Amino acid sequence: MRIMELKGKSGNSKILIGEPIAHLASLCTSEKNVIVTDRNVRKFHGDKFPDFPVLEVGLGEGNKTLPAVQLLYEKFLEMELERGSMVIGIGGGIVCDLAGFAASTYLRGMRLGLVPTTLIAQADAAIGGKNGVNLGGYKNLVGAIRQPEFVLCDFSLLSTLPEREVRCGFAEVIKHAAIADASLFSYLEENLHEAMGLKRSAMEKVIHDSILVKSSIVAKDEYEKGERRKLNFGHTIGHAVEKCCGIPHGEAIAIGMAAEARLSVSRKFLSGKDAERLARLLANVGLPANVKAEPAKLIDAIRKDKKRESEGVKMALLEGIGKCSVQDVPLGEIEAVLNDAH
Repeated sequence: MRIMELKGKSGNSKILIGEPIAHLASLCTSEKNVIVTDRNVRKFHGDKFPDFPVLEVGLGEGNKTLPAVQLLYEKFLEMELERGSMVIGIGGGIVCDLAGFAASTYLRGMRLGLVPTTLIAQADAAIGGKNGVNLGGYKNLVGAIRQPEFVLCDFSLLSTLPEREVRCGFAEVIKHAAIADASLFSYLEENLHEAMGLKRSAMEKVIHDSILVKSSIVAKDEYEKGERRKLNFGHTIGHAVEKCCGIPHGEAIAIGMAAEARLSVSRKFLSGKDAERLARLLANVGLPANVKAEPAKLIDAIRKDKKRESEGVKMALLEGIGKCSVQDVPLGEIEAVLNDAH
């Protein structure tokens, strides 16, 4: 087990990598603790939960909404939770977002702990303090930034994941490697079979290094004024794909990374050879690189992206494997790249 600490302005977060969920109760020191989870996680892992009250949220991205948060508020009110009470989100990115946003805003903030149960959540979504909900189908337009007291990453919880969920999780791992860790990228190229098989030694390497990239960036720029925007590589176009095509987040981000790598090449920041390495790794994981969607519809979704500024977007563009920079990109330039792939 490895312990990392992310120190942010909104609080410090202890990240326990490889810690068994059996130790969760010892981290929950409030007089009143409540677990937020979903039906599937409770079905597979409920027998491992501490003896705390459990609230279930709905399954799927369509449930990551303000009405879902309001239902949690109403339950918190019934339970007479106080500012010192602790909310523990046990689940994937959707559960972590809902639990985190509810805990961050009810009574202007309660204590929060997270137990991510998917690869995408352990390697990315549960780390960094961002939480939020969708509005009108657009990703994470309403949210807050507040570090959880702890994030417990138990690798054994990943064993019940469907293969497609595992592939989607690797999209965010590849993103972290592509923007800031060339050695992790090479490790994935050379050890993909072990990693995708969720071998413990591989998971310790992959999740630790992925979290290290994200936590290092967040510690420098918690509120996304500059450096943290690097973590959006693949997400400007990816979120638009997710909105327009209704495919899982990880698959949409893979498509976004491939497209934004082509944009990096067109600006002569990235070599064609490195763009091919990225495309090859995504393909070897089983992630898509293109999607059948009208470029005009994707641009319309990007116009409503929270990262848009005037007629452009702050985008992370690759300058090599393991290196990127944030650039102002006009919407017309994004549309040209999308048209080329269409």
